[in-house]
Amino acid sequence: MATKSINEFLSRESFFIAILFGFLSFSAISAFAQQDDSGKSTAQQNPQTPATATAKPATPIAPKPIKIGDVTFSGSVRLRLENWDWFETSAADNDYTFGALLLRLSLGQQKEKFDWQVEGAFPVLMNLPESAIAPAPQGQLGLGASYFAASGRQDASAILKQAFVRFKGLGGDKPSSLRIGRFEFVDGAETTPADATLATLKRDHIAHRLIGTFAFSHIQRSFDGAHYVRNTRLSNFTFVAARPTEGVFQLNGNKELNIDFYYGAFTRLFSGKQSHQEARFFAVHYHDGRAVLKTDNRTLAARQVDSEDIRLTTLGGHYLNASKLGSGTCDLLLWGVGQFGDWGNLSHRAGAIAAEGGYQFAAAWKPWVRVGYFRSTGDGNPTDNRHTTFFQMLPTPRIYARIPFYNLMNNQDVFAQLRLKPHARVALRTDVRYLRLSNRRDLWYVGGGAFQKSTFGYVGRPSGGTKGMGTLFDFSMDVALTARSALTFYVGGVRGGGVESAIYPQGGNHPQARFLYLEFLQRW
Repeated sequence: MATKSINEFLSRESFFIAILFGFLSFSAISAFAQQDDSGKSTAQQNPQTPATATAKPATPIAPKPIKIGDVTFSGSVRLRLENWDWFETSAADNDYTFGALLLRLSLGQQKEKFDWQVEGAFPVLMNLPESAIAPAPQGQLGLGASYFAASGRQDASAILKQAFVRFKGLGGDKPSSLRIGRFEFVDGAETTPADATLATLKRDHIAHRLIGTFAFSHIQRSFDGAHYVRNTRLSNFTFVAARPTEGVFQLNGNKELNIDFYYGAFTRLFSGKQSHQEARFFAVHYHDGRAVLKTDNRTLAARQVDSEDIRLTTLGGHYLNASKLGSGTCDLLLWGVGQFGDWGNLSHRAGAIAAEGGYQFAAAWKPWVRVGYFRSTGDGNPTDNRHTTFFQMLPTPRIYARIPFYNLMNNQDVFAQLRLKPHARVALRTDVRYLRLSNRRDLWYVGGGAFQKSTFGYVGRPSGGTKGMGTLFDFSMDVALTARSALTFYVGGVRGGGVESAIYPQGGNHPQARFLYLEFLQRW
């Protein structure tokens, strides 16, 4: 079935494929044309270096920015081909291929006292599956179905992605700045450590857990509000008051949602000769005033009469450590939150924790082995006056669920991970994850938060009285073709458990799903 769906896509969307491979060819030619930046040996660059010397691959030199007077023009285009083979069902099309393009164009200016940026986003969706939504509880069969459910046959749009002014050195305090307008924001990404290990941990295992742009989606989200930062050499204080925009799966992404959040965080870096550490403490208050049906484990009748707002406060923090041990580097990650407030007419008490560790060997291909455990609370009693399911708010879920058939709500995740660097421009990663629901009386949750006025933003499927979500195996390859172009290949599979088999019985005791994509990114 996968071969058939790909062939159908190729025949119907040959123009998209031509563009994709045109960009790939152009980038490959550019990479070889810039051999001095990437492929020449040290002996070729410096005649005084012995020819027998071993040379490290040089990092490509970043091109100069495009200037129009003192205004900077920048942008990017991202093309992705996705193939989904969701858990088998005869009720809808679970095996399909679609494509998407996201063009972003930006103008900005840097001044001593202020800077500004205006950016437009132009997403295009192609060959979305029109019959990949099955009756409940099977529901939407992969993200292609989610795009079609939200946008229908609309295939493109224009979105004001960012439009802000940032004032620097407020009141003569050089480290401080205030950004006002529409912007992007990611919790946990307030700083980027100089240490490469810490920077990778923050990017892939801390950022986007609670608030993010849903960057993996083809439409994404932005925030309207104010963003204050005081950034010094060793510390950062951040405060954000904002409202999210529509978008994510819905092509109409210009309007605000009736949701607001207030985020404050203090981050501190500790550096020594043998170790680098970082700690962050944060608080988030989240309010959802939309009159939509909430997704939780209560009966439909109970949810229909609950029109009260959601008001939640989340307190938490993280700790990172990268230390020299022997010839390599060991790392430690701790993250945790507690939540309290009101879930409509229910009181809310929930939490989540993550503990991870790893070791990077000083050897060829720089093997980095990591293991970790995540657990969030679920709700064990759908008839009481409490809601105890951890709520993920507005995240980018695909970072923590590389096949996004689940998220971090009512979830247990035990994983082992291997990263390799066979070349300065090539990064390989493979994960094995054993997944379970935290509470069998709660739901299997999917989604990444609010993105339109009429739906809640999360989908819940019944657990069937079991916890087993199965095992995920995956592999990814990221290739930096040039300083501004990159290629990503990803393939992953799921061997489902009792939860999936109760909903998709045609797949047997262990229903299987697969997700594969090829993505090209070009910046300028």
